Amino acid sequence: QLQLVESGGGLVQPGGSLRLSCTASQLTLDYYAIGWFRQAPGKKREEISCISSTDSSTYYADSVKGRFTISRDKDKNTVYLQMNGLKPEDTAVYYCARPTFTLQRCDQLPSNEFDHWGQGTQVNVSS
Repeated sequence: QLQLVESGGGLVQPGGSLRLSCTASQLTLDYYAIGWFRQAPGKKREEISCISSTDSSTYYADSVKGRFTISRDKDKNTVYLQMNGLKPEDTAVYYCARPTFTLQRCDQLPSNEFDHWGQGTQVNVSS
C-alpha cells in the first residue's frame, strides 16, 4: 500500500528528545515533499515542518524553530523529525504527510495540499 507510517513517539520529560520516523513500503519518499504536522487535544492541526523533494529545503513553524530538525535518509526511505528541548506544549499526535504530486518545494505547498497521511504517533511531554 502507498501508505505513510510514523513511529518514534512516546513519553518524555520536559527538556528531553525524541526522533520521529516516517517511512513507506511501496513509495519512494525522496520524490515527495514531506510534512510533519501535529494536533493537540482541542486544537487545530498545525504544520510544524516540511522538507522539499527538489532541493531538500526546509520549513519550520516558529513554535519549533531551533528545537526540531527535519531530515531525509534516502537509503532507508525515511524522513526524520528530531525533536530536542521538548516542552509540555509539544504534547500532541504527530503525523507525516505528503502531497499527491512529486517534485515540489515546501514554500509552494499550502498545508491543505498534503492529502496523504500516516496514522500518527503520540508524543507526551510530562514530568
